[in-house]
Amino acid sequence: ILTDLFMVIVLKETLEKRGVLGEIKAWIRAEVFKALDDQSEPRPPLSRENLLINELIREYLEYNKYKYTASVLTSESGQPEVPLDRQFLAKELNIVEDANGKSVPLLYGIISHFLHGGKEESTQNTLPKVSLLNYPKQNLGKPPSARNQK
Repeated sequence: ILTDLFMVIVLKETLEKRGVLGEIKAWIRAEVFKALDDQSEPRPPLSRENLLINELIREYLEYNKYKYTASVLTSESGQPEVPLDRQFLAKELNIVEDANGKSVPLLYGIISHFLHGGKEESTQNTLPKVSLLNYPKQNLGKPPSARNQK
């Protein structure tokens, strides 16, 4: 019994060090949610606004490698499995991006635009070209607590 307990402890520590344990837990939560999800209860139809909001959130979640959270969002919301095309999404939201803006989710530029009061550009629907300077690429894949605070 002690040998089995020791093996479990070593296995847990190894999986934690590799960062796999968190993924396994998230995968289990997603699978439990899918199993408990009542498919007999019809989902309300997605409004255009909810479809766009959900897609912005999904893009953000997938960019930050929250893939199980994204799968739960898709399942629970009734969002189409295939993501909307980013260019289509930007066009629907009347967003004009600069070349740098295409490397991060649209939400980063939207948030930056409103944090700065939309003063960087003269066109109201154009996201500021400096928006990405506030979100260095080396920080974007890290959890918020590990990112540099301004």
